[in-house]
Amino acid sequence: MSDRPQLAGPDARFPASEVEPDGVEENAEPAPRRRRGRRIALIMLLVAVLLAGGGLLAGGLYYRSVNNSIARVDAFNDVPEESRPQVVAKGAMNIMILGSDSRDPENTGGSRSDTIILAHLPKDRSSAQLISIPRDTWVPVPRSKEGRGGRDAKINAAYAWGGVPLMVQTVEKFTGVRIDHVTMVDFSGFKEIVDALGGIEIDVEQSFTSTHSLNPDGRREFVKGRQTMDGAAALDYARERYAFANGDFTRIKHQQQVIKAILDKAASGGTLSSPTKLNSFVKATATSVAVDKSMSLVDLAMELRHLRSGNLGFYTCPVKGTGRVGTESVVFADTAKAKGLFDAVRRDSVQEILSAEK
Repeated sequence: MSDRPQLAGPDARFPASEVEPDGVEENAEPAPRRRRGRRIALIMLLVAVLLAGGGLLAGGLYYRSVNNSIARVDAFNDVPEESRPQVVAKGAMNIMILGSDSRDPENTGGSRSDTIILAHLPKDRSSAQLISIPRDTWVPVPRSKEGRGGRDAKINAAYAWGGVPLMVQTVEKFTGVRIDHVTMVDFSGFKEIVDALGGIEIDVEQSFTSTHSLNPDGRREFVKGRQTMDGAAALDYARERYAFANGDFTRIKHQQQVIKAILDKAASGGTLSSPTKLNSFVKATATSVAVDKSMSLVDLAMELRHLRSGNLGFYTCPVKGTGRVGTESVVFADTAKAKGLFDAVRRDSVQEILSAEK
Protein backbone atom coordinates (compact mmCIF):
# COMPACT_ATOMS: atom_id res chain seq x y z
CA MET A 1 0.00 0.00 0.00
CA SER A 2 1.25 3.48 -0.83
CA ASP A 3 2.27 5.87 1.95
CA ARG A 4 1.04 8.81 -0.08
CA PRO A 5 -1.79 10.91 1.38
CA GLN A 6 -5.05 10.59 -0.52
CA LEU A 7 -6.21 13.80 -2.15
CA ALA A 8 -9.82 14.51 -2.92
CA GLY A 9 -10.44 17.14 -5.55
CA PRO A 10 -9.18 18.19 -8.96
CA ASP A 11 -5.55 17.30 -8.37
CA ALA A 12 -3.27 14.95 -6.47
CA ARG A 13 0.04 16.75 -6.74
CA PHE A 14 1.42 16.62 -3.22
CA PRO A 15 2.88 13.12 -2.69
CA ALA A 16 4.36 12.04 0.59
CA SER A 17 8.12 11.87 0.68
CA GLU A 18 9.93 8.72 -0.33
CA VAL A 19 13.12 9.98 1.33
CA GLU A 20 14.23 8.20 4.44
CA PRO A 21 15.10 10.45 7.43
CA ASP A 22 18.81 9.72 7.17
CA GLY A 23 18.85 10.85 3.55
CA VAL A 24 18.69 7.36 1.99
CA GLU A 25 15.95 7.12 -0.61
CA GLU A 26 13.47 4.29 -0.42
CA ASN A 27 11.58 3.42 -3.61
CA ALA A 28 12.35 6.84 -4.99
CA GLU A 29 10.09 7.96 -7.81
CA PRO A 30 10.48 10.88 -10.20
CA ALA A 31 8.72 14.01 -9.02
CA PRO A 32 5.33 14.32 -10.75
CA ARG A 33 4.96 16.92 -13.47
CA ARG A 34 3.41 20.10 -12.16
CA ARG A 35 1.83 23.01 -13.95
CA ARG A 36 3.74 26.26 -13.48
CA GLY A 37 0.88 27.63 -11.43
CA ARG A 38 1.28 24.76 -8.93
CA ARG A 39 4.78 25.85 -8.01
CA ILE A 40 3.75 28.39 -5.42
CA ALA A 41 5.45 29.26 -2.18
CA LEU A 42 4.67 28.29 1.33
CA ILE A 43 4.02 31.98 1.83
CA MET A 44 1.30 31.94 -0.81
CA LEU A 45 -1.17 30.58 1.71
CA LEU A 46 -0.19 33.21 4.24
CA VAL A 47 -0.37 36.07 1.75
CA ALA A 48 -3.69 34.88 0.38
CA VAL A 49 -5.24 34.46 3.80
CA LEU A 50 -3.98 37.81 5.06
CA LEU A 51 -4.71 39.84 1.93
CA ALA A 52 -7.44 38.21 -0.09
CA GLY A 53 -10.20 39.53 2.14
CA GLY A 54 -9.24 43.12 1.37
CA GLY A 55 -12.25 43.83 -0.85
CA LEU A 56 -11.86 41.28 -3.62
CA LEU A 57 -13.94 38.67 -1.86
CA ALA A 58 -17.02 40.78 -2.37
CA GLY A 59 -17.34 38.59 -5.44
CA GLY A 60 -19.06 36.11 -3.12
CA LEU A 61 -20.19 33.08 -5.05
CA TYR A 62 -17.33 33.35 -7.56
CA TYR A 63 -14.70 33.20 -4.86
CA ARG A 64 -16.46 30.34 -3.13
CA SER A 65 -16.25 28.47 -6.40
CA VAL A 66 -12.50 29.23 -6.42
CA ASN A 67 -12.29 27.77 -2.91
CA ASN A 68 -14.07 24.63 -4.11
CA SER A 69 -11.42 24.10 -6.80
CA ILE A 70 -8.60 23.71 -4.25
CA ALA A 71 -7.19 20.18 -3.89
CA ARG A 72 -8.07 18.45 -0.63
CA VAL A 73 -6.02 16.06 1.49
CA ASP A 74 -7.25 13.43 3.96
CA ALA A 75 -5.31 14.86 6.88
CA PHE A 76 -7.18 13.43 9.88
CA ASN A 77 -8.92 10.21 8.79
CA ASP A 78 -6.12 7.97 10.09
CA VAL A 79 -5.40 10.00 13.24
CA PRO A 80 -6.76 8.14 16.31
CA GLU A 81 -9.01 10.52 18.21
CA GLU A 82 -8.06 9.03 21.57
CA SER A 83 -4.42 10.03 21.05
CA ARG A 84 -5.12 13.66 20.11
CA PRO A 85 -4.75 16.67 22.46
CA GLN A 86 -7.98 18.12 23.75
CA VAL A 87 -9.19 21.57 22.71
CA VAL A 88 -8.42 24.02 25.52
CA ALA A 89 -9.07 27.46 24.01
CA LYS A 90 -12.28 27.35 21.99
CA GLY A 91 -12.30 29.74 19.05
CA ALA A 92 -8.53 29.78 18.54
CA MET A 93 -7.17 28.01 15.46
CA ASN A 94 -3.94 26.11 14.81
CA ILE A 95 -2.85 25.37 11.24
CA MET A 96 0.03 23.06 10.35
CA ILE A 97 1.74 24.30 7.19
CA LEU A 98 3.95 21.81 5.37
CA GLY A 99 6.25 23.08 2.66
CA SER A 100 8.50 21.23 0.25
CA ASP A 101 10.88 22.41 -2.46
CA SER A 102 10.54 20.26 -5.57
CA ARG A 103 13.18 22.30 -7.40
CA ASP A 104 15.81 22.05 -4.69
CA PRO A 105 18.88 20.35 -6.26
CA GLU A 106 19.22 18.33 -3.05
CA ASN A 107 15.78 16.84 -3.53
CA THR A 108 16.07 13.81 -5.80
CA GLY A 109 13.25 11.73 -4.37
CA GLY A 110 10.09 13.78 -4.92
CA SER A 111 8.30 16.01 -2.42
CA ARG A 112 9.31 16.02 1.20
CA SER A 113 8.43 18.06 4.25
CA ASP A 114 11.34 20.50 4.43
CA THR A 115 9.40 23.29 6.13
CA ILE A 116 7.11 22.80 9.11
CA ILE A 117 5.25 25.75 10.59
CA LEU A 118 2.61 25.80 13.31
CA ALA A 119 0.48 28.89 12.69
CA HIS A 120 -1.59 30.01 15.67
CA LEU A 121 -4.58 32.30 15.18
CA PRO A 122 -5.91 33.67 18.48
CA LYS A 123 -9.62 33.65 19.24
CA ASP A 124 -9.93 37.38 18.51
CA ARG A 125 -7.98 37.01 15.22
CA SER A 126 -6.04 40.18 16.06
CA SER A 127 -2.68 38.63 15.20
CA ALA A 128 -0.98 35.44 14.05
CA GLN A 129 2.00 33.61 15.50
CA LEU A 130 4.09 31.42 13.17
CA ILE A 131 6.37 28.90 14.86
CA SER A 132 8.92 27.10 12.70
CA ILE A 133 9.96 23.59 13.74
CA PRO A 134 13.35 22.59 12.28
CA ARG A 135 12.92 19.58 10.00
CA ASP A 136 15.74 17.65 11.74
CA THR A 137 14.24 17.97 15.24
CA TRP A 138 14.59 14.62 17.03
CA VAL A 139 11.15 13.55 18.27
CA PRO A 140 9.07 10.44 19.00
CA VAL A 141 7.21 9.43 15.83
CA PRO A 142 4.05 7.34 16.39
CA ARG A 143 3.52 4.18 14.38
CA SER A 144 1.57 4.66 11.14
CA LYS A 145 -1.34 2.41 10.19
CA GLU A 146 1.06 0.63 7.81
CA GLY A 147 3.37 -0.15 10.74
CA ARG A 148 6.13 2.35 9.96
CA GLY A 149 7.62 4.63 12.61
CA GLY A 150 7.01 3.87 16.25
CA ARG A 151 10.41 5.21 17.28
CA ASP A 152 12.42 8.41 17.72
CA ALA A 153 13.47 10.05 14.48
CA LYS A 154 13.75 13.38 12.70
CA ILE A 155 10.35 15.03 12.64
CA ASN A 156 10.10 15.07 8.85
CA ALA A 157 10.50 11.28 8.83
CA ALA A 158 6.83 11.19 9.84
CA TYR A 159 5.86 12.50 6.42
CA ALA A 160 8.05 9.93 4.71
CA TRP A 161 6.58 7.09 6.74
CA GLY A 162 2.91 7.96 6.95
CA GLY A 163 2.09 11.08 4.95
CA VAL A 164 0.01 13.91 6.39
CA PRO A 165 -1.89 11.88 9.03
CA LEU A 166 1.32 10.68 10.67
CA MET A 167 2.73 14.20 10.45
CA VAL A 168 -0.35 15.47 12.30
CA GLN A 169 0.10 12.82 15.00
CA THR A 170 3.80 13.57 15.36
CA VAL A 171 3.42 17.35 15.63
CA GLU A 172 0.51 16.99 18.06
CA LYS A 173 2.50 14.55 20.22
CA PHE A 174 5.55 16.83 20.22
CA THR A 175 3.73 20.12 20.87
CA GLY A 176 0.63 19.08 22.78
CA VAL A 177 -1.31 21.41 20.47
CA ARG A 178 -4.35 20.13 18.60
CA ILE A 179 -4.08 20.77 14.85
CA ASP A 180 -7.30 22.18 13.37
CA HIS A 181 -6.24 22.42 9.73
CA VAL A 182 -3.42 21.44 7.39
CA THR A 183 -2.06 23.17 4.31
CA MET A 184 0.53 21.81 1.87
CA VAL A 185 2.40 23.91 -0.70
CA ASP A 186 5.54 23.79 -2.81
CA PHE A 187 8.00 26.31 -1.40
CA SER A 188 9.96 26.62 -4.64
CA GLY A 189 7.11 28.30 -6.44
CA PHE A 190 7.12 31.61 -4.58
CA LYS A 191 9.48 32.79 -7.31
CA GLU A 192 6.41 33.55 -9.46
CA ILE A 193 4.59 35.59 -6.81
CA VAL A 194 7.69 37.65 -6.00
CA ASP A 195 8.07 38.49 -9.67
CA ALA A 196 4.37 39.35 -9.89
CA LEU A 197 4.92 41.89 -7.11
CA GLY A 198 7.89 43.42 -8.93
CA GLY A 199 10.41 42.13 -6.41
CA ILE A 200 10.75 42.47 -2.64
CA GLU A 201 13.02 44.39 -0.29
CA ILE A 202 15.35 42.29 1.86
CA ASP A 203 18.01 43.46 4.32
CA VAL A 204 20.85 40.94 3.94
CA GLU A 205 22.67 40.62 7.25
CA GLN A 206 25.92 39.24 5.86
CA SER A 207 27.48 38.64 2.47
CA PHE A 208 27.43 35.03 1.31
CA THR A 209 27.45 32.82 -1.77
CA SER A 210 24.58 30.49 -2.59
CA THR A 211 25.86 27.27 -4.14
CA HIS A 212 22.38 25.92 -4.97
CA SER A 213 21.24 28.84 -7.09
CA LEU A 214 18.78 28.91 -9.98
CA ASN A 215 21.54 30.55 -12.04
CA PRO A 216 23.07 28.36 -14.78
CA ASP A 217 26.32 27.98 -12.86
CA GLY A 218 24.50 27.19 -9.61
CA ARG A 219 25.98 30.20 -7.79
CA ARG A 220 24.68 33.57 -6.66
CA GLU A 221 26.47 36.24 -4.64
CA PHE A 222 24.56 38.11 -1.94
CA VAL A 223 26.05 41.36 -0.65
CA LYS A 224 25.31 42.71 2.81
CA GLY A 225 22.75 45.51 2.87
CA ARG A 226 19.18 46.33 1.86
CA GLN A 227 18.31 45.41 -1.73
CA THR A 228 15.51 44.48 -4.10
CA MET A 229 15.33 40.79 -5.02
CA ASP A 230 13.44 39.25 -7.92
CA GLY A 231 11.81 35.85 -7.57
CA ALA A 232 14.86 33.79 -8.47
CA ALA A 233 17.11 35.69 -6.05
CA ALA A 234 14.52 35.50 -3.26
CA LEU A 235 14.22 31.74 -3.73
CA ASP A 236 17.99 31.31 -3.63
CA TYR A 237 18.10 33.48 -0.51
CA ALA A 238 15.40 31.48 1.28
CA ARG A 239 16.80 28.10 0.20
CA GLU A 240 20.50 28.40 1.10
CA ARG A 241 21.72 26.78 4.31
CA TYR A 242 25.22 25.45 3.64
CA ALA A 243 26.78 28.91 3.59
CA PHE A 244 26.03 29.44 7.28
CA ALA A 245 27.39 28.04 10.51
CA ASN A 246 23.82 27.77 11.82
CA GLY A 247 22.63 25.99 8.68
CA ASP A 248 18.91 25.35 8.75
CA PHE A 249 18.31 27.92 11.50
CA THR A 250 19.57 30.71 9.26
CA ARG A 251 17.47 29.35 6.42
CA ILE A 252 14.38 29.46 8.66
CA LYS A 253 15.17 33.09 9.53
CA HIS A 254 15.53 33.97 5.85
CA GLN A 255 12.24 32.28 5.03
CA GLN A 256 10.57 34.36 7.71
CA GLN A 257 12.16 37.50 6.25
CA VAL A 258 10.79 36.67 2.82
CA ILE A 259 7.28 36.04 4.17
CA LYS A 260 7.25 39.44 5.83
CA ALA A 261 8.72 41.20 2.79
CA ILE A 262 6.08 39.73 0.48
CA LEU A 263 3.28 40.75 2.80
CA ASP A 264 4.69 44.27 3.06
CA LYS A 265 5.06 44.58 -0.72
CA ALA A 266 1.65 43.12 -1.48
CA ALA A 267 -0.04 45.51 0.94
CA SER A 268 1.81 48.61 -0.25
CA GLY A 269 2.57 47.85 -3.89
CA GLY A 270 -0.83 48.33 -5.45
CA THR A 271 -2.05 44.75 -5.19
CA LEU A 272 -4.91 45.53 -2.82
CA SER A 273 -6.01 48.58 -4.81
CA SER A 274 -5.95 46.80 -8.17
CA PRO A 275 -8.88 44.39 -8.73
CA THR A 276 -7.06 42.87 -11.70
CA LYS A 277 -3.85 42.16 -9.78
CA LEU A 278 -5.68 40.89 -6.72
CA ASN A 279 -7.98 38.73 -8.79
CA SER A 280 -5.02 37.08 -10.54
CA PHE A 281 -3.30 36.66 -7.19
CA VAL A 282 -6.22 34.88 -5.55
CA LYS A 283 -6.90 32.65 -8.56
CA ALA A 284 -3.24 31.61 -8.73
CA THR A 285 -3.26 30.84 -5.01
CA ALA A 286 -6.43 28.77 -5.26
CA THR A 287 -4.84 26.49 -7.84
CA SER A 288 -1.55 26.20 -5.97
CA VAL A 289 -2.24 24.68 -2.57
CA ALA A 290 -3.76 21.58 -1.03
CA VAL A 291 -5.69 21.84 2.22
CA ASP A 292 -7.60 19.49 4.48
CA LYS A 293 -11.20 18.72 3.61
CA SER A 294 -12.83 21.09 6.10
CA MET A 295 -10.69 24.19 5.55
CA SER A 296 -12.14 27.23 3.75
CA LEU A 297 -9.52 29.73 2.61
CA VAL A 298 -12.27 32.16 1.66
CA ASP A 299 -13.84 32.19 5.11
CA LEU A 300 -10.44 32.41 6.77
CA ALA A 301 -9.42 35.28 4.51
CA MET A 302 -12.53 37.17 5.54
CA GLU A 303 -11.73 36.64 9.21
CA LEU A 304 -8.14 37.86 8.77
CA ARG A 305 -8.58 40.55 6.13
CA HIS A 306 -7.43 43.29 8.52
CA LEU A 307 -4.06 41.68 9.32
CA ARG A 308 -0.74 42.88 7.90
CA SER A 309 2.85 41.83 8.48
CA GLY A 310 3.06 43.97 11.61
CA ASN A 311 0.48 41.67 13.20
CA LEU A 312 2.60 38.57 12.58
CA GLY A 313 5.03 37.10 15.09
CA PHE A 314 7.78 34.77 13.86
CA TYR A 315 9.30 32.19 16.19
CA THR A 316 11.44 29.07 16.07
CA CYS A 317 10.93 26.10 18.36
CA PRO A 318 13.50 26.40 21.19
CA VAL A 319 16.43 24.03 20.77
CA LYS A 320 19.50 23.03 22.73
CA GLY A 321 21.66 22.57 19.65
CA THR A 322 22.64 19.99 17.10
CA GLY A 323 24.33 16.62 17.46
CA ARG A 324 24.39 13.10 16.11
CA VAL A 325 22.28 10.05 16.74
CA GLY A 326 24.03 7.14 15.09
CA THR A 327 24.87 8.34 11.59
CA GLU A 328 22.28 11.11 11.57
CA SER A 329 22.82 14.82 12.20
CA VAL A 330 19.87 16.00 14.27
CA VAL A 331 18.47 18.96 16.19
CA PHE A 332 17.71 18.52 19.89
CA ALA A 333 14.72 20.48 21.15
CA ASP A 334 14.92 22.35 24.45
CA THR A 335 12.00 20.39 25.84
CA ALA A 336 11.36 22.64 28.83
CA LYS A 337 11.26 25.87 26.83
CA ALA A 338 9.37 24.23 23.98
CA LYS A 339 6.76 22.94 26.41
CA GLY A 340 6.28 26.45 27.77
CA LEU A 341 5.89 27.95 24.31
CA PHE A 342 3.49 25.35 22.99
CA ASP A 343 1.50 25.32 26.22
CA ALA A 344 0.94 29.06 25.71
CA VAL A 345 -0.27 28.29 22.18
CA ARG A 346 -2.57 25.57 23.49
CA ARG A 347 -4.11 27.97 26.00
CA ASP A 348 -4.23 30.84 23.47
CA SER A 349 -2.10 32.97 25.78
CA VAL A 350 -0.79 35.43 23.19
CA GLN A 351 1.16 37.54 25.68
CA GLU A 352 3.14 34.50 26.79
CA ILE A 353 3.86 33.61 23.18
CA LEU A 354 4.98 37.17 22.47
CA SER A 355 7.42 37.01 25.37
CA ALA A 356 9.13 34.00 23.83
CA GLU A 357 12.42 34.46 21.99
CA LYS A 358 11.78 35.39 18.36
